Amino acid sequence: MKQMIVHNEHNLMQMALLEEGKAVEFTAERTRERGLLGSFFKGRVVNVLPGMQAAFVDIGQKKNAFLYVDDVLHPHLEKQPKIKPSISELLRPGQEIIVQVLKEPVGSKGARVTTHYSLPGRWLVYMPVAGYVAVSKKIARESDRSRLKALGEQLCRDEEGLIIRTVSAEEQHEAIQTDLETLRSQWLLIREKADSLPSPSLLHRDQSMIQRVIRDVYAPGSDEVITDSEAQAQVIRTLLEEICPGDEPRVRVHSGTESIFDAYGVQEQLNKDFARKVWLPGGGYIVIDHTEALTVIDVNTGKYTGSGGDSLEETVTETNMQAAVEIARLMRLRDIGGMIIVDFIDMEEAANRHEVAAALEQELRKDRTKAFVLGWTKLGLLELTRKKVREESTLPYVEACSSCHGTGKRYISPLH
Repeated sequence: MKQMIVHNEHNLMQMALLEEGKAVEFTAERTRERGLLGSFFKGRVVNVLPGMQAAFVDIGQKKNAFLYVDDVLHPHLEKQPKIKPSISELLRPGQEIIVQVLKEPVGSKGARVTTHYSLPGRWLVYMPVAGYVAVSKKIARESDRSRLKALGEQLCRDEEGLIIRTVSAEEQHEAIQTDLETLRSQWLLIREKADSLPSPSLLHRDQSMIQRVIRDVYAPGSDEVITDSEAQAQVIRTLLEEICPGDEPRVRVHSGTESIFDAYGVQEQLNKDFARKVWLPGGGYIVIDHTEALTVIDVNTGKYTGSGGDSLEETVTETNMQAAVEIARLMRLRDIGGMIIVDFIDMEEAANRHEVAAALEQELRKDRTKAFVLGWTKLGLLELTRKKVREESTLPYVEACSSCHGTGKRYISPLH
């Protein structure tokens, strides 16, 4: 069972997703500062840089958006040569173009945008110019996969494409078709706005944070939403009645004097799980550090000495197994993206290293964001990547020290 705990305070909405009482996702959104991810813009090409195979597009934000050549090409629609054409053959300064935000602006960088458009629904993701149908790999039964793929191909028109989502495994034809028709109408409205509005203009913004999470995660019959706002509870009930017709919405309003995050143990979990040092259940611990290029995670035995009679290899492997499960959860909770290096405690036996990597891969399958375990380096480090679409969840709530700039150390001159 999953619980979505929604805390409202002033113009800030925070949501924690709990699985069996443990926080696995956390996100926050200021009601007046919605993110750009998934939004559609009518933009204007400002610069075309053949040396970088990219262009900068004015979408009306502080920083121009970055459009890479691969996000302009549509090989299935046109016969493309084996060698990519120059970006200057595809775009020119002043050209107006519809783009969708693929990655949020991060630091000094503007948003990354694409022309590979997608609109997510409850049962599927609609791609107006993709030209293929795919089925979620998390749908295990081959009969369901074959049925859904055939249905998707039957429903598609022209160059349309679909990704059938995991929750569609046992869904009926009518619900999937209705979802497609709704998303198709959204795309037509985007096109109509693009024809009538000047550039740059916002054409479509994705749903609010709570709407997205409910759309993507909520399972009728078992999951529940708990909020501290009666008005919001009514909105959520209406949303659930739309996406889960026939199911009684499981929505509760927290009315105690204690904060909803305190009442459900969320704040205590966040305080521990967003620290640099996080303890494991058996007494070991992990340390998470961020650099400009990657995230480094170090695993230590700490207070864990193993069970009576365990060898050193068994103690180390057990600590690493606990760490693998916790690392996957923390990556998801803290929304850690990009390149990640894990320094597990050294294991002598290859079978144990394989077991630890497999455990991490297994846990990462629960993550809605794509993550890949790449393997062990010659130095015994485990490499993995996780798709990065926005800044890590901690960043809006922490500020680097002006003296040490986040290092925890301050230089003292030997002359003083």
